[in-house]
Amino acid sequence: MDAYPLLSHISFPHDVKKLSDEQLLSLCAEIRLFLISSLSKTGGHLASNLGIVEIATAIESVFSSPDDKIIYDVGHQCYVHKLLTGRQDGFAQLRQFGGMSGFPRPDESPYDAFIGGHASMSISAALGMARARTLKHEENHVICVIGDGALTGGMAYEALNDAGQSGEPIIVIFNDNEMSISHNVGALSTRLSKIRIRPQYIRLKGRVKKTFRRFSWGEKAIAQLSAFKRRIRTSILKETIFELMGFNYWGPADGNDLKTVKYLLSEAKKLNAPVVLHFKTTKGKGYKPSEDNPGYFHGVSAFHVDTGMPMKNPSRTFSSVCGGVLTELAEENQAICAVTAAMKSGTGLSCFAQEYPKRFFDVGIAEEHAVTMCGGLAAAGMQPVCAIYSTFLQRAYDQMIHDVAISRLPVTLCVDRAGLVGEDGETHQGMFDVPYLMTIPYFKVYSPSSFAEEKHILTEVTKHPQGPAAIRYPRGGEQKFTADTFDAPVSVIKAGRDFTIITYGIMVNEALAAAELLEADGISTEIVKLNCLNRFDDDAVLTSVKKTKHVVILEDCCDQGCLGEKIEAAFTEAKIMPEYSARYNCGNRFLPAGKISELYQLCGIDGKSAAKRIQEAYKRG
Repeated sequence: MDAYPLLSHISFPHDVKKLSDEQLLSLCAEIRLFLISSLSKTGGHLASNLGIVEIATAIESVFSSPDDKIIYDVGHQCYVHKLLTGRQDGFAQLRQFGGMSGFPRPDESPYDAFIGGHASMSISAALGMARARTLKHEENHVICVIGDGALTGGMAYEALNDAGQSGEPIIVIFNDNEMSISHNVGALSTRLSKIRIRPQYIRLKGRVKKTFRRFSWGEKAIAQLSAFKRRIRTSILKETIFELMGFNYWGPADGNDLKTVKYLLSEAKKLNAPVVLHFKTTKGKGYKPSEDNPGYFHGVSAFHVDTGMPMKNPSRTFSSVCGGVLTELAEENQAICAVTAAMKSGTGLSCFAQEYPKRFFDVGIAEEHAVTMCGGLAAAGMQPVCAIYSTFLQRAYDQMIHDVAISRLPVTLCVDRAGLVGEDGETHQGMFDVPYLMTIPYFKVYSPSSFAEEKHILTEVTKHPQGPAAIRYPRGGEQKFTADTFDAPVSVIKAGRDFTIITYGIMVNEALAAAELLEADGISTEIVKLNCLNRFDDDAVLTSVKKTKHVVILEDCCDQGCLGEKIEAAFTEAKIMPEYSARYNCGNRFLPAGKISELYQLCGIDGKSAAKRIQEAYKRG
């Protein structure tokens, strides 16, 4: 840490409070250098954290965590907070197995007030903490930092509506690094906004208030002057959505000007009322490759600092194949529309958006709205294909039932990042899509194992729509298995006599690896691959189990509600009693960050572990 003379002496927030404004500016510069250097080795969320350096540093300077509660939403903006709360050493193992999480984790540090992996939750959590504070007659402050698109989520507005009318003192910091809530119109409006965000104007306000407070009538005069200014501004600029909801609204101000941020935070601290501080920041600030391409540097793998180029060349993924195939299909089918929830690049739809901008819809962080809008598109004769990460699609469970399935509308959900995703940890593992999708009547659930199968089923459901469908596929690319078996809902991809492994999706590769090890031990293994997960009672499944009398259902999802439960129930209904039947899956727990291979080993579902478990069971007779 010799390269960071100030940062190396910051162990906890009270160390930040000792620094002068000039030292804080130097500290911010050191933080940026540290983040660029550290994340170039481990990967992580770079651009958003570079943009929020001054805000996060000012928060630790003005407030006193953990007594004051600081909530970060979206949680990937929390790296600076972690740096300043005693976790500098943890960055060497950021988002790695057994290492530090890339999101706030209360079980990792008392300075993390609330978990934050999914967007738009901070204001709700903050209001709950504020109300608890009032009920317990405590006097701490509650601050939430929201931005990076999180204010496109409906939950944030539900919380703003409640919080504003509650009167509870909470401070909502809006880190506006890409968009505004609304655009003021007119030359006078623009001129007034520019004046109000100037540091000179902010500091003049501070000096006036300081002078007034020397007199007994000072606070009353300040309040009257503020009310007069607000009436004048409102008559010209109209009220913001925050003010309509009952908040005091200050901004927009320069969120990368440390003195301005500190001043406004200090004033908000005195207010004793709900307040929104609107800061405009530059995403990726301080690192030119990130400023030029903040979308790419939002979440990166290891990269070369000098150029910003990744250490490894990107390869084809299930996401990119989905986007490419959909773009090809849309050329001949004018009814196809693509929809996503703030994940255009992540879901591989950038090419579709470029080719067919009028048929591409990015609705923001609003998964519920995305699914219901797809229902409306389908009801009006279009063929919507909606690509959402498995972990975020959980939010739209009601909409999948009420707005799609009941009417049997031809909506296709591309469930990206299904199964384990690795480094993002508990909040992002796609362990629950099989249990929740399989509960919905009329939904056909498909799980391709290769790029060829993904193309096959996407083509099939768009050319011959027969109601709602979900196509689940993993993060990353295909592996050893590259064939296309999707002509049938169930395929026997390897014949055997002693043991049956039933599996689907990317897990077929682990089944093949296990079978190879078992063959060397004299155990002949049959692999039954489910392509349509609704067909678990297919004759091919039952015939195989009758033959081998030993069966394992291998999955990368949680145990409760897994497909294995339904398959075992189908055995009972068909009066098949295997001598050995077991479910190998992720169990009933949340899985931490780590490489996918490490997490497979942890759960005992990698090929080597599965083979060992089967060998032990077989030898027991």
